[in-house]
Amino acid sequence: MSRSLRHGGRAVVFVDGVRTPFGKAGPAGIYAETRADDLVVRVIRELLRRNPALPADRVDEVAIAATTQIGDQGLTIGRTAALLAGLPKSVPGYAIDRMCAGAMTAVTTTASGIAFGAYDVAIAGGVEHMGRHPMGEGVDPNPRIISEKLVDPSALVMGSTAENLHDRFPHLTKERCDAFALASQQKYAKAVANGQIGPELVTMATRSAEHGWGVATADEPPRPNTTLDGLASLKTPFRPHGHVTAGNAAGLNDGATGCLLAAEDVARELGLDVGMRLVGYGFAGVEPEVMGIGPVPSTEKALARTGLSIEDIGLFELNEAFAVQVLAFLDHFGIADGDERVNPWGGAIAVGHPLASSGVRLMTQLSRQFAERPDVRYGLTAMCVGLGMGASVIWENPNWEGAAK
Repeated sequence: MSRSLRHGGRAVVFVDGVRTPFGKAGPAGIYAETRADDLVVRVIRELLRRNPALPADRVDEVAIAATTQIGDQGLTIGRTAALLAGLPKSVPGYAIDRMCAGAMTAVTTTASGIAFGAYDVAIAGGVEHMGRHPMGEGVDPNPRIISEKLVDPSALVMGSTAENLHDRFPHLTKERCDAFALASQQKYAKAVANGQIGPELVTMATRSAEHGWGVATADEPPRPNTTLDGLASLKTPFRPHGHVTAGNAAGLNDGATGCLLAAEDVARELGLDVGMRLVGYGFAGVEPEVMGIGPVPSTEKALARTGLSIEDIGLFELNEAFAVQVLAFLDHFGIADGDERVNPWGGAIAVGHPLASSGVRLMTQLSRQFAERPDVRYGLTAMCVGLGMGASVIWENPNWEGAAK
């Protein structure tokens, strides 16, 4: 399938991506009294505002992901958000769920439709309000999962799966994870200071019964004063004397992302920007109790189906759900912990991980990095996925300076 996106179907491009500032989940977070659907509505409106060459009635589909599809994240949120955003009623929409890879799957699914010829233009994204809807709210896991030992019980607790990964790869020490986490915070702070992170943010109105109305303009989760000593002193909540802490893992967050996808010929016809070109993708399953290793086989699958190798990838945007899972990926492919190609603007340990929305954050950042790096031809966005999966998407830089040659 992924090879056909480049060679057997129409070329698909990522036109533009935006996101709300990410907030901390919980009663003290910036979005504590803001609806989840309002977050994604704001994102859709901003995509249209930033791309005035796109007539609203040319949008063929709206796919919005949420992990916990309940309350203000339920009711086929892709359709309801499209209506609330003011898109014509003729524009359909739907909801999608692949846990953390929800927005990433929204992109690959609608992009496949574009490559096949069913759509010309689509909006894909995700939203997660973990303060209102903690992961797993309202679920009723089939007791057979445990009683018949289909998976280890720890598979249902993401932090425990990260501890399991430490068990499997003891050379991935807590010290390495803490050092990686510190670097994420530092790279994020530098990218903000350089103006690299910020232009993709859409301001979001917030409300508080106590404090009144406000405006969210910046990410809430980053901890710029992080130190190695501070990280070393944090508790390990998932296991006594464990490795995973609140400092070397992404937090619980609220936020929404969205992007515009189009057939390349349609983007050119309408005068839309081409931020990057889809090359291929791969999804893979692994043992649920070590879900963090998922991006390894999904990346191998994506590389094999596109005829590329890991050496062809010049930029990596890897979701930092846990430092240990990123390090497991890097070790597998022989990439150094501090390789400058990896998360050059920091990652989820700093900026946050509102589950289903994060995939499009990775893509938006990669697209913006491509614009700065004409020396790089290919980039990878990848993430681990709850219940034992991995998701990987390979992109091509339209600004690659070798294209003319």
